[in-house]
Amino acid sequence: MRSSRWAPIAGWCAATATSIVLASVALLPVLRTSSPDDRALAQLPAADSSAFPAPLPSVTTPAGPATRKPPPATTRPTTTKPATTTTPPRPTTTTPRPDATTTTAPATTEDGWTVTTDGDGKRTYVRSFRVEGGQAVIRTTSDGVVSLVTATPADGWSVQKVQDSPGNLAVYFNETQHSFIIHATWFNDRPFVQVSEVGS
Repeated sequence: MRSSRWAPIAGWCAATATSIVLASVALLPVLRTSSPDDRALAQLPAADSSAFPAPLPSVTTPAGPATRKPPPATTRPTTTKPATTTTPPRPTTTTPRPDATTTTAPATTEDGWTVTTDGDGKRTYVRSFRVEGGQAVIRTTSDGVVSLVTATPADGWSVQKVQDSPGNLAVYFNETQHSFIIHATWFNDRPFVQVSEVGS
Protein backbone atom coordinates (compact mmCIF):
# COMPACT_ATOMS: atom_id res chain seq x y z
CA MET A 1 0.00 0.00 0.00
CA ARG A 2 2.76 2.44 0.81
CA SER A 3 4.67 1.79 -2.45
CA SER A 4 1.59 2.35 -4.56
CA ARG A 5 0.88 5.59 -2.72
CA TRP A 6 4.26 7.23 -3.60
CA ALA A 7 4.46 5.90 -7.15
CA PRO A 8 2.66 8.86 -8.82
CA ILE A 9 4.87 11.38 -7.02
CA ALA A 10 8.06 9.60 -8.06
CA GLY A 11 6.89 9.47 -11.64
CA TRP A 12 6.12 13.18 -11.62
CA CYS A 13 9.61 14.04 -10.25
CA ALA A 14 11.28 11.90 -12.92
CA ALA A 15 9.31 13.57 -15.68
CA THR A 16 10.12 17.04 -14.37
CA ALA A 17 13.87 16.29 -14.18
CA THR A 18 13.84 14.90 -17.71
CA SER A 19 12.14 18.00 -19.10
CA ILE A 20 14.69 20.29 -17.37
CA VAL A 21 17.60 18.34 -18.89
CA LEU A 22 16.10 18.38 -22.35
CA ALA A 23 15.40 22.14 -22.15
CA SER A 24 18.99 22.85 -21.09
CA VAL A 25 20.39 20.79 -23.98
CA ALA A 26 18.13 22.59 -26.42
CA LEU A 27 19.18 26.05 -25.20
CA LEU A 28 22.96 25.44 -25.38
CA PRO A 29 23.38 26.46 -29.08
CA VAL A 30 21.29 29.58 -28.47
CA LEU A 31 23.37 30.59 -25.46
CA ARG A 32 26.62 30.05 -27.37
CA THR A 33 25.57 32.13 -30.36
CA SER A 34 24.17 34.93 -28.15
CA SER A 35 27.33 35.35 -26.05
CA PRO A 36 29.22 38.57 -26.89
CA ASP A 37 32.24 38.30 -29.09
CA ASP A 38 35.63 39.40 -27.73
CA ARG A 39 36.30 41.50 -30.80
CA ALA A 40 32.97 43.25 -30.50
CA LEU A 41 33.63 44.07 -26.87
CA ALA A 42 37.07 45.42 -27.75
CA GLN A 43 35.46 47.90 -30.16
CA LEU A 44 33.10 49.27 -27.55
CA PRO A 45 34.08 52.61 -26.04
CA ALA A 46 35.51 52.54 -22.56
CA ALA A 47 32.57 54.52 -21.19
CA ASP A 48 30.01 51.80 -22.16
CA SER A 49 32.03 48.78 -20.99
CA SER A 50 31.11 49.44 -17.37
CA ALA A 51 27.47 48.68 -18.19
CA PHE A 52 28.13 44.92 -18.62
CA PRO A 53 26.94 42.83 -15.68
CA ALA A 54 29.29 40.79 -13.55
CA PRO A 55 30.28 37.39 -15.04
CA LEU A 56 27.77 34.59 -14.40
CA PRO A 57 28.89 31.35 -12.75
CA SER A 58 29.21 28.40 -15.10
CA VAL A 59 26.37 25.89 -15.12
CA THR A 60 27.19 22.26 -15.79
CA THR A 61 24.44 20.05 -17.12
CA PRO A 62 24.56 16.30 -17.55
CA ALA A 63 24.07 16.51 -21.32
CA GLY A 64 26.80 19.04 -22.21
CA PRO A 65 29.81 21.10 -21.12
CA ALA A 66 29.66 24.26 -18.99
CA THR A 67 28.18 27.35 -20.52
CA ARG A 68 30.62 29.93 -21.80
CA LYS A 69 31.40 32.82 -19.44
CA PRO A 70 31.11 36.33 -20.80
CA PRO A 71 34.39 38.24 -20.82
CA PRO A 72 35.06 40.34 -17.73
CA ALA A 73 34.11 43.97 -17.86
CA THR A 74 36.97 46.21 -18.83
CA THR A 75 38.07 48.93 -16.49
CA ARG A 76 37.37 52.48 -17.44
CA PRO A 77 40.58 54.34 -18.40
CA THR A 78 41.44 57.30 -16.28
CA THR A 79 41.80 60.60 -18.00
CA THR A 80 44.21 63.25 -16.77
CA LYS A 81 43.73 66.93 -17.39
CA PRO A 82 46.65 68.74 -18.96
CA ALA A 83 48.57 70.86 -16.53
CA THR A 84 47.80 74.50 -16.89
CA THR A 85 50.70 76.90 -16.90
CA THR A 86 50.43 80.28 -15.29
CA THR A 87 52.66 83.17 -16.04
CA PRO A 88 54.51 84.49 -12.99
CA PRO A 89 53.59 87.99 -11.89
CA ARG A 90 55.89 90.72 -12.99
CA PRO A 91 58.05 92.13 -10.22
CA THR A 92 57.08 95.60 -9.21
CA THR A 93 59.74 98.12 -8.45
CA THR A 94 59.16 100.70 -5.79
CA THR A 95 61.27 103.70 -5.10
CA PRO A 96 62.18 103.85 -1.43
CA ARG A 97 61.03 106.97 0.28
CA PRO A 98 63.49 108.80 2.44
CA ASP A 99 62.86 108.30 6.14
CA ALA A 100 61.89 111.51 7.86
CA THR A 101 63.74 110.51 11.02
CA THR A 102 67.06 110.25 9.18
CA THR A 103 66.94 113.61 7.45
CA THR A 104 68.71 116.47 9.16
CA ALA A 105 68.52 120.19 8.64
CA PRO A 106 71.63 122.16 7.66
CA ALA A 107 74.04 122.72 10.53
CA THR A 108 74.12 126.06 12.30
CA THR A 109 76.45 127.61 14.88
CA GLU A 110 75.31 128.82 18.33
CA ASP A 111 77.84 130.13 20.90
CA GLY A 112 80.63 128.08 19.35
CA TRP A 113 78.53 124.91 19.14
CA THR A 114 77.74 123.24 15.79
CA VAL A 115 74.00 122.49 15.93
CA THR A 116 72.08 120.00 13.78
CA THR A 117 68.37 119.10 13.96
CA ASP A 118 66.92 115.76 12.84
CA GLY A 119 63.43 115.03 11.50
CA ASP A 120 62.00 114.53 15.00
CA GLY A 121 63.17 117.98 16.09
CA LYS A 122 65.98 116.62 18.28
CA ARG A 123 68.96 119.02 18.36
CA THR A 124 72.58 117.90 18.67
CA TYR A 125 75.39 120.22 19.83
CA VAL A 126 79.06 119.45 19.10
CA ARG A 127 82.06 121.55 20.16
CA SER A 128 85.83 121.13 20.47
CA PHE A 129 87.74 122.43 23.51
CA ARG A 130 91.50 122.89 23.56
CA VAL A 131 93.56 123.42 26.70
CA GLU A 132 97.28 123.17 27.50
CA GLY A 133 96.89 119.54 28.54
CA GLY A 134 95.09 118.41 25.33
CA GLN A 135 91.93 118.62 23.24
CA ALA A 136 88.41 117.21 23.83
CA VAL A 137 85.33 117.08 21.60
CA ILE A 138 82.02 117.06 23.51
CA ARG A 139 78.53 116.37 22.24
CA THR A 140 75.22 117.20 23.93
CA THR A 141 71.64 116.60 22.82
CA SER A 142 68.41 118.45 23.50
CA ASP A 143 67.19 115.55 25.68
CA GLY A 144 69.94 116.39 28.20
CA VAL A 145 72.57 113.74 27.36
CA VAL A 146 76.25 114.82 27.43
CA SER A 147 78.93 112.54 25.94
CA LEU A 148 82.63 112.64 25.11
CA VAL A 149 83.43 112.18 21.42
CA THR A 150 87.25 112.24 21.55
CA ALA A 151 89.94 113.24 24.07
CA THR A 152 93.57 113.64 22.97
CA PRO A 153 96.16 114.51 25.66
CA ALA A 154 99.26 116.56 24.88
CA ASP A 155 102.78 115.17 25.34
CA GLY A 156 103.46 114.43 29.00
CA TRP A 157 99.79 114.63 29.92
CA SER A 158 97.17 111.97 30.64
CA VAL A 159 93.38 112.09 30.20
CA GLN A 160 90.63 110.94 32.55
CA LYS A 161 86.86 110.88 32.04
CA VAL A 162 84.43 111.22 34.96
CA GLN A 163 80.63 110.99 34.39
CA ASP A 164 78.24 110.38 37.27
CA SER A 165 75.02 110.91 35.23
CA PRO A 166 74.01 111.20 31.54
CA GLY A 167 73.86 115.00 31.81
CA ASN A 168 77.08 115.65 33.80
CA LEU A 169 80.57 115.06 32.33
CA ALA A 170 84.09 116.07 33.38
CA VAL A 171 87.28 115.55 31.35
CA TYR A 172 90.63 115.81 33.19
CA PHE A 173 93.99 116.44 31.52
CA ASN A 174 96.59 115.71 34.18
CA GLU A 175 100.29 116.06 34.76
CA THR A 176 102.17 116.07 38.02
CA GLN A 177 100.39 118.46 40.39
CA HIS A 178 98.72 120.17 37.44
CA SER A 179 95.28 119.55 35.83
CA PHE A 180 92.86 121.10 33.38
CA ILE A 181 89.18 120.25 33.86
CA ILE A 182 86.50 120.59 31.16
CA HIS A 183 83.13 120.32 32.91
CA ALA A 184 80.05 119.99 30.62
CA THR A 185 76.39 119.82 31.67
CA TRP A 186 72.93 120.37 30.23
CA PHE A 187 71.53 123.46 31.91
CA ASN A 188 68.51 125.65 31.18
CA ASP A 189 67.70 123.80 27.90
CA ARG A 190 71.15 124.34 26.47
CA PRO A 191 74.70 122.99 26.91
CA PHE A 192 76.92 124.64 29.52
CA VAL A 193 80.70 124.10 29.72
CA GLN A 194 83.18 125.40 32.30
CA VAL A 195 86.99 125.08 31.90
CA SER A 196 89.16 125.31 34.96
CA GLU A 197 92.83 124.80 35.93
CA VAL A 198 94.10 123.28 39.15
CA GLY A 199 97.76 123.48 40.31
CA SER A 200 100.69 124.80 38.37
